[in-house]
Amino acid sequence: MSTESQSHGQSRRTFLDRLAATSLATWLLRISGTYFVGAVLYPITRYLVPPEGGESAASAVTLPFGPDELEPNSAKIFKFGNRPGIVLKTPNGELRAFSAACTHLGCIVQYRGDLSELWCACHNGHFDLNGTNVAGPPPRPLEAYEVNLRGDQIVVTKGS
Repeated sequence: MSTESQSHGQSRRTFLDRLAATSLATWLLRISGTYFVGAVLYPITRYLVPPEGGESAASAVTLPFGPDELEPNSAKIFKFGNRPGIVLKTPNGELRAFSAACTHLGCIVQYRGDLSELWCACHNGHFDLNGTNVAGPPPRPLEAYEVNLRGDQIVVTKGS
């Protein structure tokens, strides 16, 4: 075999090796790219478009604490079916209850006694003691619940 044909054979072999390696790398990148896109876009999509939550079947709940355990100008979070609720005792001693999910993006609101308002820390949304949105981005009032006392128990029901 001449050196010319050997060098020609080696360059052909080198060319075929490079072609195979490039094809394999392209194929792997395409597959991993698909997995990468799926692995990144799927969670982002699930975060931005949350699943539909079924409406809670609960229409009333008895709170695990009594009215005496709630000081005036304070509040407590409770579970209303599969959603959070908040019951508050106004500075005058009146009990009120609302959905604790902010109407803007669903963050949990908290009671600020220094302002006598319900406040959403996510985007600085403010609600008055009637649940009406008074400042920030919340587009509508909080859902109000009815509060009834049965002896030393607080019973919260959905309004009709």
